[in-house]
Amino acid sequence: MKILLIFPNPAKTLPSFIVKFLSIFSNPIIPAFKALTNITPEKHSIDIIDERIENIDYDEDCDLIGISVMTNQAPKAYTISDEFRKRGKKVVLGGWHPSALPEEAKQHADSIVIGEAEEIWPQLLRDIEKDSLKQIYRQEKPVNLSILPNLGNGRIKQKGINSAVAIEATRGCPHGCNFCAISHSPGRRLFRVRPIEQVINEIKKIPQKYILFSDASLTINTNYTKELFKNMKELGKKFYCYGNANVLFKDEELLKLAQEAGCISWTIGFESISQKSLDSIGKKTNVADQYISVINKIHDFGMNVEGSFMFGFDADTPDIFDSTLDFICKSDIDKAEFHILTPFPGTPLFDELEKQNRILIKDWSKYDGKNVVYRPMHLTADDLMNGIQKMYNGFYNPSNILRMIGRNVKKGLFPLITTTSISFQGLTYTNKKRM
Repeated sequence: MKILLIFPNPAKTLPSFIVKFLSIFSNPIIPAFKALTNITPEKHSIDIIDERIENIDYDEDCDLIGISVMTNQAPKAYTISDEFRKRGKKVVLGGWHPSALPEEAKQHADSIVIGEAEEIWPQLLRDIEKDSLKQIYRQEKPVNLSILPNLGNGRIKQKGINSAVAIEATRGCPHGCNFCAISHSPGRRLFRVRPIEQVINEIKKIPQKYILFSDASLTINTNYTKELFKNMKELGKKFYCYGNANVLFKDEELLKLAQEAGCISWTIGFESISQKSLDSIGKKTNVADQYISVINKIHDFGMNVEGSFMFGFDADTPDIFDSTLDFICKSDIDKAEFHILTPFPGTPLFDELEKQNRILIKDWSKYDGKNVVYRPMHLTADDLMNGIQKMYNGFYNPSNILRMIGRNVKKGLFPLITTTSISFQGLTYTNKKRM
């Protein structure tokens, strides 16, 4: 069979030529697709379409289309699926959204996969060959990561320069913040690790210098992570990873080993500078009073900090934006992302707001962290939209952008390109089309 895997683009957030130019250098292979490619029998051919950088040919000669779907991608994914099915093609949908809303998703597919797909995929392919494809495949238990093939980039056809590769050493997050779609997806509350030798062997097979760890957090099991970093020390790679603030605050050994292993930057979900807001969402890993110290410690070891901030919690009031911007400027953080709280289907937050009749719209394309889809407690929708705009205008000003780019000039091509890309998006961010 000829298999086509598609990652939908829900909206063009940058002019097409800019997206394509930057992606030539910095677009990593989607980890889920790499895993599926590596477990697909050799007799089948596979191609991957990332719609953010290339167009879909609906008349392409293929036997099976697999589409990975996050919530904000759902309307576009359904349109893509419907177009292929009109042409008699078989379509399988998987990912967070179909797992959360299978009854909705199956209206647009020949089959859906609920939960993790690696153990289901080979059986699904056999069923197609026997013309006995089931409408629903459900992974009943979390996948054993140690049995997954270790093929590096495997059979994936490289597109562009691909100066970075995304890999996965661990999977799952036990913390279960009430807004998080990842930890509330089937099987994802159970934290699992791949054998370190397997991860190291995969890294050795990857020709790219830069690595993006897609793990929810590399600070959940620090003994594992420290051993991983020790084994990476002589590989000559540079990498980015996610971590929790409380662990990075107290574990300087971890920071030292990360720096020695080649870590460029830690991404931290600070979420809010309000401890009341953090407590309300079950973010037990964050103590707001420790944030400055965390950032300083990471900087002391020569690594960057990228912070993620969210607005619209029930404890938030209109002054949260000025307070957060003041904190960010004082903290000397390297990069920042700003989001509006979004109640994704399948999360406790969605269920809670649904019971309170506070969900305003179910146009899933708006569930992107940049739109207000529920009724806030102490803010208006305009407060949130204008506040996010204020955050981008305040942080991504020309002088700050030059500071960020200057810090990354000596770190290599990939850090420079990604910093430039994020800075450009921040500088040109506007909510006018979203209101």
